[in-house]
Amino acid sequence: MSRKQARVQTSAPVSSAPAGLPGNQAPQRARTEMEFENPEILGTLFGQFDANLVQIENRLGVYISARGNRIQIEGSEEAVARAREVLSGMHTRLKQGFELDQGAVESLIAMSSEPTLEGIITGDDKRPPIMIRTRKKTIVPRSAAQIDYMQALTGNEVIFALGPAGTGKTYLAVAQAVAQLITGSVQRLILSRPAVEAGERIGFLPGDMKDKVDPYLRPLYDALYDCLPAEQVERRIASGEIEIAPIAFMRGRTLGDAFVILDEAQNTTAAQMKMFLTRFGQNSRMVVCGDPNQVDIPGGVHHSGLADAVRRLEGIEGIAVSRFTAADVVRHPLVGRIVDAYEGPNAEKPPS
Repeated sequence: MSRKQARVQTSAPVSSAPAGLPGNQAPQRARTEMEFENPEILGTLFGQFDANLVQIENRLGVYISARGNRIQIEGSEEAVARAREVLSGMHTRLKQGFELDQGAVESLIAMSSEPTLEGIITGDDKRPPIMIRTRKKTIVPRSAAQIDYMQALTGNEVIFALGPAGTGKTYLAVAQAVAQLITGSVQRLILSRPAVEAGERIGFLPGDMKDKVDPYLRPLYDALYDCLPAEQVERRIASGEIEIAPIAFMRGRTLGDAFVILDEAQNTTAAQMKMFLTRFGQNSRMVVCGDPNQVDIPGGVHHSGLADAVRRLEGIEGIAVSRFTAADVVRHPLVGRIVDAYEGPNAEKPPS
């Protein structure tokens, strides 16, 4: 946020170290006052019953008091600085017409440790804002890793996105694909994944081929409908502009002038992955998304085509690898803690 949008006054730091204990310095305390010049959006900024301010207080350990269009923040120097950046980002987001829900506030808090938070949200004279525009919404990064990923999606021909569920790997890839389809940068959008069941056997599925594979591809449909009106999705699928199919249908094809996404790639074999990657055609972009820790094929991670491909191809010009961790989960904060419990340094291996 620029100083025209919010005037910030910070008091001199106040030491709270116990008297007589010079060697045991406590964190410096600080107070910051912000005055916003757009009072009409303060209700949304604060949230119902000041829920957004409470969320910032709980996550950063600060105290926030609001009076009119002024906010005063008190806490440690670092926490106050982060809270100020978060509130600035929230205000800018609202001014630009973006939504501000609990997830957006949480993502701004997570990114507040990044020194370029304001540039990420607003852009500057040298660098435009990082965002993806689709028919239904404009998408901005919600974590530091998403910033690098969104830049890779526009600057590389093949992108591997690795990490746990909820980090936005597939969603952002679909959004970028839709954006390029809308602008005419590509003529087709091809979404694929292996038809592998996650630890279950669901047996026979009725219907034609589309009915049989749709349950496996539902997450891709969900992302599409979030970026395009339903009637456009159906029309583009009917015309062949958008194709959704299991990876087995890719053999023998050359995918030119297309944006191609492979989801759940950890469940491909090395042979399947090689076959898929060699479908790459002229004026195309290919995104391969997967969680290396959620392999459902027989043999586990040692037989995963995703791990094999990253090992062979990382570092090759034109190929980017974006890695996400539990800290980048942008669903409910509890999801990140669950992922960390299962995959973090203190996770125990399941009994054999």
